[in-house]
Amino acid sequence: MKICIVSSAGGHLKEMNRLLPIIGKHEYFYITFAEEEITSGLKGKVYRVVNPDIRNRKLGAKAFAKNFMQALMILKKEKPDVVMTSGAGVALAPCYLAKFLFGAKIIFIETSSRFDKPSLIGRMLYPIADLFLVQWPGVLKYYGKKARYAGCLFG
Repeated sequence: MKICIVSSAGGHLKEMNRLLPIIGKHEYFYITFAEEEITSGLKGKVYRVVNPDIRNRKLGAKAFAKNFMQALMILKKEKPDVVMTSGAGVALAPCYLAKFLFGAKIIFIETSSRFDKPSLIGRMLYPIADLFLVQWPGVLKYYGKKARYAGCLFG
């Protein structure tokens, strides 16, 4: 099984890397931000894309379109079976492309920093997620029946 880990920098990437004891048993690669200092310590294949933060309207459609095309080329080359993410905006294009063009399963893990309200990317990926996990029970009420409380995965 091949796993694509899509993540923005900082806490999201740290959370996903805490799953490496499980993920590392499989072939995996990353899609993350273009900054070298963020990705220099990662093991495995790393694809750096533009930073299309969906909350930052200044980046606009041009950055999103570039991210979309970059994600398409990466996914076409790698053909993952699963895409895992805890966010943020960088995950939108890869998840939708992987799901609808390549038939990949989508696993979304709501970041542990979301204990009282859902994230924007969580709301956007909920409809297509095959497995949707939250780490705080209070966040469940914002999602439908498919969301599952998993407890703190990254503690």
